[in-house]
Amino acid sequence: MNARLTRRVAAATAVATALATLSACEGGDESAHTSSGKVTVAGLEIKKDPALHDALPDEIKKSGTVKVATDVPYPPFEMFVKEGESELTGLDYDLGQALGAKLGVKFAFTPQKFDGIVPALKAGKFDVAMSAITDNKERQKVVDFVDYSQSGSGSLVADGNPDKIATLDDLCGRKVAVQVATNQLTLLKSHQTACAEAGKGKIDIQTFPKDSDAQLALRSGKVVAEVVTKPAAGWTAKTADSGKVFDLVEDAEAPGGYNASPNGIAVTKKLPELTAAVQKALQALIDEGTLTKIYNKYGLASIAVKEATRNAAVD
Repeated sequence: MNARLTRRVAAATAVATALATLSACEGGDESAHTSSGKVTVAGLEIKKDPALHDALPDEIKKSGTVKVATDVPYPPFEMFVKEGESELTGLDYDLGQALGAKLGVKFAFTPQKFDGIVPALKAGKFDVAMSAITDNKERQKVVDFVDYSQSGSGSLVADGNPDKIATLDDLCGRKVAVQVATNQLTLLKSHQTACAEAGKGKIDIQTFPKDSDAQLALRSGKVVAEVVTKPAAGWTAKTADSGKVFDLVEDAEAPGGYNASPNGIAVTKKLPELTAAVQKALQALIDEGTLTKIYNKYGLASIAVKEATRNAAVD
């Protein structure tokens, strides 16, 4: 499931929600440089690892900066702190600050249209891209990936999950909201066979032109769930009306979501030492519990990886 195929599905609505509620989400942007030069991300102080810094390419050590491309907005991965201003926040931004702190350099984010990110990396304009990019074999031909999440589709339900939705099978015979022309609609249609084999009724799929319309149907009780990308579902559950309206369903059989695929930090192939250093820095953040803390801040702990892998996509 390519998260970016439905990149704009919920972005407009989620941006408005994020801008209105970010300050309520664990204090908003918690990435900060302290007076001692240390960096705090999601309430945790990140310490430089001298060995990892020494492993960086000479040109990165000399400049002290990793140039990062990102496509803003795509909540909760990348957002503006305030509408009309340039200050960034979001999961990718926080993770970038944590990686930079661990490596002893600055991760400097610059907005870049998504379809131009890989070409810009190839041209040498950027060293790295952090923008919820799906790792796939085609992209691996021109960039290397350090994979940091595994995400697919998820179910958003009313607060308290009154209909006890736990798996996709629990949607059989019930009304479910989904936006038109999305991978989530394809997922629901493909699950009809499983419903029939289980002797259950078909999913009563209710399609809507916008994600905000699907959410409204769920709010009003017209459907028992909305199926959307799991990151969007987790963020919406955490931020909508301060987290008092929706819940995210956590299916133990699909922790990253249904049809999950790896998302990665894309690194130019011109700097293999940087790829290796970023992978080791990410693993250090995993081992220290920092990665989980960052993901928790955005309601997405279940899509975080337990091991930093490289070019994990197999198709």
